[in-house]
Amino acid sequence: MNMRIVARLINLPENRGVRVETAAHPLLLVRTGDQVRAFQADCPHAGAPLEEGVICQGRIVCPWHKAAFAVDSGAVCEPPALAGLTQYPVQVHDGVVSVGDAPLTATFTPPREDSRCFVVIGAGAAGAAAVAALKRHGFAGRLLWVDREQQPAYDRTALSKFVIAGEMAANDTPALLDLTVNVHGEVQRLDAIAKRIELTDGRQFNYDAALVATGGNAKPLDIPGTALNNVFVLRSREDAARISAAAASATCAVIIGDSFIGLEAASALRQRGLVVQVVSRHAIPLAAPLGKRIGAALRQLHEDNGVIFHSNTEPERLDGYGAVSTVLLKNGNRLAADLVLMGVGVTPATDFIDGVARAEDHSLRVDDSLLAAPGLWAAGDNATFPWQRQPMRIEHWRLAQQLGVLAARNMLGEALPYANVPFFWTYHFGKTFEVLGHPQHWNRLHVEGDLQQHDFIALLCHDDQVEAVIACEHQQAMARLSQRMQQPLGKAEALELIRRR
Repeated sequence: MNMRIVARLINLPENRGVRVETAAHPLLLVRTGDQVRAFQADCPHAGAPLEEGVICQGRIVCPWHKAAFAVDSGAVCEPPALAGLTQYPVQVHDGVVSVGDAPLTATFTPPREDSRCFVVIGAGAAGAAAVAALKRHGFAGRLLWVDREQQPAYDRTALSKFVIAGEMAANDTPALLDLTVNVHGEVQRLDAIAKRIELTDGRQFNYDAALVATGGNAKPLDIPGTALNNVFVLRSREDAARISAAAASATCAVIIGDSFIGLEAASALRQRGLVVQVVSRHAIPLAAPLGKRIGAALRQLHEDNGVIFHSNTEPERLDGYGAVSTVLLKNGNRLAADLVLMGVGVTPATDFIDGVARAEDHSLRVDDSLLAAPGLWAAGDNATFPWQRQPMRIEHWRLAQQLGVLAARNMLGEALPYANVPFFWTYHFGKTFEVLGHPQHWNRLHVEGDLQQHDFIALLCHDDQVEAVIACEHQQAMARLSQRMQQPLGKAEALELIRRR
């Protein structure tokens, strides 16, 4: 085996990984006492440099999107990565660290024979994560993965951030995993009592266990003019391709709704040079999830970059001949629009299911293990699940992945509740805002840094207990907190973790 000297043991700290460049590939060295392990240097999800993350509680945590990997093996512990880190052989002799060029070969245990049939419906975040987890945990039965898109299982977060900005072609949207859907089609009916699914083309399948991971359908606006050309919702790669094509020849766009997707789209289209106007019923965008001060700072970032807001109003109708040309607001203003994007939320895609309980918003009610009915689980935007003793439906992409992994393990016989921390990121004019937790009852806000300069980390607390953390430009602190917040966390300890170098 060809071994290369890459470092001295004394120069490797134990609280973070160290990147070394070799002739073969960059490596991440991780030290535990006198033992050193070597892994691929970049996160398999989006290529983040892992040395800029943290090592805590036995995990390597990605700085960008908080994927986590086991220090002792590189195995994936938390999405958005769906595969573990490639590991390389290491020798330590007389304080000198050498690493081999060829990766270690993972030991393979042939799975036991399994006559069961599992069905995963949907190839978005939750469905892809579930399929990856089933394979990773050795399911050897018949697995049917169903989706209606021709090329599903891709990173939807890139659509509003990069595809409609013209920075990435729709077909270049990164795939979530190497596995592919093996049943193309749309489910017309799922009979939860008979444990059978029927596709629109007449095919039928019986299952032993099934996961509904169909997410949500974009809400259309019930106003005149939404059938005009160049009026869009953004939910799929095809939607993003059409928006990007329309933006190439457009001069002005109107975004209806100040959701995260709506504001990301405003940022993307403004950076293409379009005049962008946002219509919202709220005076301050995202005040509910972020608080008024942080929502106002995000609005100011948009306004500093030329986005125009029309607050406390709604569209009355869209006008045009064939294609949209103007948007009439209820306050009487009329906005020019070559392109209109409706970003007013989603409706859970559950209408095809019989024999299950639904919440008022049509999501599936599930128990602690995400079970909706005997043999039927649900995960993602279509599920209301118990978290911190409250029923929750949270539309976070990474959370959908976490729930997909959890559902897969429970389909295999475990009975695990959701015990992690919701996390998502949103991207505006080159700034990444990170949100950790899901604030509900916070009554105190503590800000470290400068909101107006978009360099801050904020604690949303209920009295002295941290409910959520929101940050911009503090990725390492957020990586530490993503692990620590899996248990109750007080403000004082949170500040200590934030200020640690």
